[in-house]
Amino acid sequence: MSQIHPSAVIEDGAKIGEGCKIGPFCLIGSEVELAPGVELKSHVVVTGKTSIGEDTVIFPFAVIGEIPQDLKFRGEDTSLVIGARNRIREHVTMNAGTEGGGGVTRVGDDGLFMAGCHIAHDAQIGNKVIVVNNAAIAGHCVLEDDVIVGGLSGIHQWVRIGKGAIIGAVTMVTNDVIPYGLVQAPRGHLDGLNLVGLKRRGVKRSDITALRAAFQMLAQGEGTFQDRVHRLGDETESDYVRDIVKFVLGGSDRSFLTPGG
Repeated sequence: MSQIHPSAVIEDGAKIGEGCKIGPFCLIGSEVELAPGVELKSHVVVTGKTSIGEDTVIFPFAVIGEIPQDLKFRGEDTSLVIGARNRIREHVTMNAGTEGGGGVTRVGDDGLFMAGCHIAHDAQIGNKVIVVNNAAIAGHCVLEDDVIVGGLSGIHQWVRIGKGAIIGAVTMVTNDVIPYGLVQAPRGHLDGLNLVGLKRRGVKRSDITALRAAFQMLAQGEGTFQDRVHRLGDETESDYVRDIVKFVLGGSDRSFLTPGG
């Protein structure tokens, strides 16, 4: 049985899974679907065509599934899909998608979204992502698995951040970031690799060594950045380096943050 506080407002049509906990003064819209075990602490608004995966916990004053902050939006039928076991802290906002951006904002599993952060329309957020207090992820961004975005940082619209990358606090990121990259400084410089994150995940020393060598080639090798990446793809035997190659050679209209750039 779900536990629903008598002051909560649940509109007709909402689907509430088994074992959900809905605290005081929450508002749940008619097209919302909560999977089993979801908990809304209190004063949470979940609206629009929004689905939330099992055992996700949302803290007070979060607003989930509202319309995009996009002046081109005209009320089209779009949605927000949130995965399982996320922790969405106080005052977080996550918006539904837009027709021009594919129609779906998507958040993966096991993420931590700290107080006051924002996930904009059509963003695609992977698994085990951490977005720290008051950081903002703009529309159409892609954050792959295991990304960390530091507090008060901003990710520009359409930017892709590769898996395992870390963005330092108070950083503005305007170009794509390679997997496992370390970005810091107010205007976002690629200063190295997220070695701490790699070690915490138990990545083998041989792969870390290969990543270090790959970063040096990207920083100091001959030819253009794209030339260096192609050479990496031909020479490497590390799956982690191949992640970088695949990411850089994948489709994107934006430039990359490059070592020393």
